[in-house]
Amino acid sequence: MEKILIWPQNELLVSYLSNLLQTSAEEALVDGDTFKVGLSGGSLVKLLVQSLPTINTDWSKWYFFFCDERIVPFDSNDSTYGEYKAKLIGKIPVTEDQFIKINPDLSAEEAAKDYIKKMSVFFPPDRVPCFDVLLLGLGPDGHTCSLFPGHKVLNESSLWVCPVNDSPKLPLSRITLTLPVINNAKKCIFAIMGSSKAEVVKKILQDRENLPAARVQPHNGELYWILDEDAARFLDKA
Repeated sequence: MEKILIWPQNELLVSYLSNLLQTSAEEALVDGDTFKVGLSGGSLVKLLVQSLPTINTDWSKWYFFFCDERIVPFDSNDSTYGEYKAKLIGKIPVTEDQFIKINPDLSAEEAAKDYIKKMSVFFPPDRVPCFDVLLLGLGPDGHTCSLFPGHKVLNESSLWVCPVNDSPKLPLSRITLTLPVINNAKKCIFAIMGSSKAEVVKKILQDRENLPAARVQPHNGELYWILDEDAARFLDKA
């Protein structure tokens, strides 16, 4: 199920995202003892810094994973975890242990294997992980996570996490969740703001071009595109 929601004000977008995440957490915690969320970097960090502190939840049950991560030290400006650590911890009552992090001292290949081991603590190792929520980013080329147009990792069918050593944008070395994992999530959420994303949003949601982000189609879950008016400005509103 795909839902496309366009909000005229950023405050309304943030409020909707907060409510969606709070409801998702409540649903997960009725059925289990943890709420497992995949995070992306970029503009999503700023959005979540506004959204998450407004949520009423048992934060001790939340665990944060990374949809992709750059193989850089945590104090690098390119570290997604480093950015969340600096901007989010302290604004909500979570600890560093609730973030399931890469080992930045490993190669991309070894970091991917290590991350699968860390995920296996939370997901049965004999089946594809099922995240409660994946919060996904969108690049102007249509990439999401570190799944870039034309890249071989798009065709991965069995591994949960793959290394990328030839990213078309720096840093070159990363790990990324694969499409089988992404499309097994209960909810995949794109929260997109700004006119710089308007063209690629149109390519995906209106023109239906086969870009990596367009291949996010949860098998049994929900897909949300939460847009501000600038990001949606090229979409037909009829």
